[in-house]
Amino acid sequence: MPQLHDYPVHVDWTGGRGGKGSVKPAHSGISVDVAVPPEFMGPGGGTSPEELLTSAIAACYSMTFAIIAENRKIPVQSLSVDATAQVEQNGPSFKYVNVTIRPTITLAADASDEHLKIAEEMAHKADSYCIITNAVRGNVDITVEPDIRKG
Repeated sequence: MPQLHDYPVHVDWTGGRGGKGSVKPAHSGISVDVAVPPEFMGPGGGTSPEELLTSAIAACYSMTFAIIAENRKIPVQSLSVDATAQVEQNGPSFKYVNVTIRPTITLAADASDEHLKIAEEMAHKADSYCIITNAVRGNVDITVEPDIRKG
């Protein structure tokens, strides 16, 4: 039988477009300031839902790849991930259209060619196991452009 996991968050907001607020996930208890970004005629000064979604995608991808690499015994020395999302504005309508994930995966200096090959394959597959990319798939194009190297 499937298990369900809840991830409650609480948002406090004051004002309209120029307002400010905070979001606080119940599990971590870490409050994050949020604001409408300047490109949407807001004041900025806090993160935005667009940045939070991009951050969630990058973090989920990173954790997912790390778990896969550990399970496959790939000698990962370091992993860093940059992600860029694009939001399309069409008059008053906005749509989150694509995300490009750019992981830099450094394997141990003594990693084999087979390790490099598996790391490359897993870098392209990790997003298909990620909860967040699976949540947006079909609405948002996801592209992975890995850089695999030896340390």
